[in-house]
Amino acid sequence: MAKEAARQMREEGPNKMQTKPNSLGEMKKSTWNEACSGQRTVKDELRENMMRKLAAGEELFPGIRGYDDTVIPQIINAILSRHHFILLGLRGQAKTRILRELTDFLDDAIPVIAGCEINDNPYRPICRSCKDRLQAEGDAIPIAWLPRDRRYVEKLATPDVTIADILGDVDPIRAAKGGHDLSSELTIHYGMLPRANRGIFAINELPDLSGKIQVGLFNVMQEGDVQIKGYPVRMPLDVLLVFTANPEDYTARGKIITPLKDRIGSEIRTHYPATIDEGIAITSQESWTSRNGAVRVAIPNYIREEAEEIAFQAREDKRVDRRSGVSQRLPISCLENAVSSAEQRAIRNGEKLAVVRVADIYAAIPSMTGKFELEYEGELRGAETIARELIRSAIGKTFTRYFADTNLQSIVQWFENGGELKVAAAAKASEHLAELKKVQGLFNHTAALGVGPKDDPAVQAAAAEFVLEGLWAHKRISRSEERGFYAEPRKVPEPRDSQSRMPRRQFN
Repeated sequence: MAKEAARQMREEGPNKMQTKPNSLGEMKKSTWNEACSGQRTVKDELRENMMRKLAAGEELFPGIRGYDDTVIPQIINAILSRHHFILLGLRGQAKTRILRELTDFLDDAIPVIAGCEINDNPYRPICRSCKDRLQAEGDAIPIAWLPRDRRYVEKLATPDVTIADILGDVDPIRAAKGGHDLSSELTIHYGMLPRANRGIFAINELPDLSGKIQVGLFNVMQEGDVQIKGYPVRMPLDVLLVFTANPEDYTARGKIITPLKDRIGSEIRTHYPATIDEGIAITSQESWTSRNGAVRVAIPNYIREEAEEIAFQAREDKRVDRRSGVSQRLPISCLENAVSSAEQRAIRNGEKLAVVRVADIYAAIPSMTGKFELEYEGELRGAETIARELIRSAIGKTFTRYFADTNLQSIVQWFENGGELKVAAAAKASEHLAELKKVQGLFNHTAALGVGPKDDPAVQAAAAEFVLEGLWAHKRISRSEERGFYAEPRKVPEPRDSQSRMPRRQFN
């Protein structure tokens, strides 16, 4: 019966809470008695629910992509080992999101003494107020049921955080109203950590905490001792501590005290997407590209690849500070902004279909420049210039994946023979397509992008523009704001004398 009650606790929703006991006496007479009065800690609870989900083949971290073979198995090991753990990684690697999803491994609801500040177990209260209430009220003491989403407490570490914020402080007003001595436990105003009792306490950017607060944390982690204003209080808190940090700060001397590192059971390294496909999956999931409007928006696959490749290029560029990282928010923001650019063009031109093209990626530069920090060399060139160069490199990489073995000389030759092409970025799709069709052999190669002659003019124009941008990225043709696409005339080498190997000269 106890196992059945525990299963019911996990599976019933908050709307079923009225079926649960409302007092300690009712609980003792119900099937919940044995299930709730056991010695199971929050770490045991997470471990048991994790094992149940593993056995059932359930998805453990919905929405978290790219970590199936790296980060997630390590988190599973940490939870099964009942470890406090820390996620080390650069910005934009879903660290906070992972911590918040840990609540899925908690029971649906747990019984607490109604009105308790620190979620005391009705059978084993640890705060002085609840101990006194239990002694006075006995089995009549009321019980509340705490849902899983209220058992997660999160704090962003900043230099102004105090020990009182985390652990608590003596409240002189409470002492005066209750007629208590300041040394009494009844005068304590509990901080965020005690209020996370029987749940999960997360701290983002751990190294930003001052040293004395870090000391308070490891003391709670190991011994369960809390000192508030010099008054020792024994509080065996039942809590899982999880943290996030930047690897540079975490390993720097003076940023984090060694005893605290020693008490953190597992250090788990997060990372950026390993492949373009993983990045595209994350960006597609997180970006707002399905617009609700009169204009239908289409994003070609090669544009998605290009937006993702920009982030990959930035992470490898020596002019970009690798210590701060390039967040996955860069391709997300870039794609959203590019969609808006295409949407704006279609609305202005009275078109029903907006197809994102390379020009829209350039229009999205304002969404990129704030997403990376520059080294000294990059600062000299400027963020916008670096962004344009990253886009060009990304176009080149994406272009190679589609046209590595394709002979595009006929297109290049058209420009070398004096052809020039300049189309306004805001031009209608039909006008854009008409101008692009002037280029000899250009539309013979759009099939590699999955585009044919029967496709919408906006789709065809976007594909043809990408081909020209790819040739420019590989320096086979030129491009400028004034002339558009063109080619420099070929330089015919002067004949050389076979003996001197020097150019022949004309003498009068």
